[in-house]
Amino acid sequence: MPALQFLVASREKGHTIASVIKLRFGLSWARAKRLIEGRHVRIGGQVEADPARRVRPGIRVEVAAGAVEITDQEPGNGDRPKTGRGGGKDKPIGKAKSVDKVRMEKTARPPIQGPRTSIPTPSFEIVYSDDAVVVVDKPAGLTTMRHVGEAEEFGPRGKSFLPKTLADFLPAALGAPGLPVIAVHRLDRDTSGLVVFARTRTAEAHLTDQFRKHTVDRQYLALVRGRPNAKKIDSTLVTDRGDGRRGTGSGPGGKRAVTRVKVVEELGPYAAVECRLETGRTHQVRIHLGEANAPLCGERIYDRPVNGKPAPDGSGAARPMLHAARLGFVHPESGALMTWDAKPPADFAEIWVQLRKNAFHQNAD
Repeated sequence: MPALQFLVASREKGHTIASVIKLRFGLSWARAKRLIEGRHVRIGGQVEADPARRVRPGIRVEVAAGAVEITDQEPGNGDRPKTGRGGGKDKPIGKAKSVDKVRMEKTARPPIQGPRTSIPTPSFEIVYSDDAVVVVDKPAGLTTMRHVGEAEEFGPRGKSFLPKTLADFLPAALGAPGLPVIAVHRLDRDTSGLVVFARTRTAEAHLTDQFRKHTVDRQYLALVRGRPNAKKIDSTLVTDRGDGRRGTGSGPGGKRAVTRVKVVEELGPYAAVECRLETGRTHQVRIHLGEANAPLCGERIYDRPVNGKPAPDGSGAARPMLHAARLGFVHPESGALMTWDAKPPADFAEIWVQLRKNAFHQNAD
């Protein structure tokens, strides 16, 4: 079975790849995101693992063979996915059979067959909790909270069919399964480290105001390719820098992003760096480091110049090596300034040690 291909249409300009895949194949948000995160989608010939990447008209999108099962073309489906094989002319292909017919390869998570009531709680550490807030050391691979679009599409009952998030697991871990926590910020699924949830609406409003005013102390540790200069990176981030990826640019909707970067340890052609956020934009650290010619080890999205090739990565990292190491804020009830630190997880520490060893041997030679 050949791969499915289509060109992004003019009406899809600025849409996320997840949105385009969802609408073209008649999938749910969860299925479309899983298809992309499972590395079954290519854009312009390169694997795309970020569901939030914005697309441009004319770019060719390829979905791996067998990832979506297609029936024969049905009348009136002229807007369905198209394939460009055999020449430059796109021809309509059939409609996706159903959500349950989406088949994932072994590298992706398996399709959900029913309510996930028996799934064990993943390992995470509650580093602090009281009646107002809870601070958690989130493991890599666990989503912080449900995407708004998914929650609206599935509704309260349908959420039981979706993979659970940290916000879903927390109430039971806190001994209050009937009292949901409220996410006021998020970490990327593959980023580990400290994240805070509110337990009351009053606490939510107080914390949200601190994040909005950028008074929250947020420091990250990162392992990068290259040696960035110690400096303050101040740029305007847009949803499409020119190749469908978020990045520094100009135009409507741009938001100021400020990151202070400091090298913690030089590791030969790599480095361990500390990043202090003065703002909290989507993928801010990943973008700023990538644009400073020091993309994260394991980074597969912000590791290249506009329309350029990915930077070499011999670190062996299986995910972007980014860890939220420090979190500090004013407690919404007591008014006390509280700060927590979290050590990097095992996979991060192992890569760090290995890069240090490699650098030592290179210097010895």
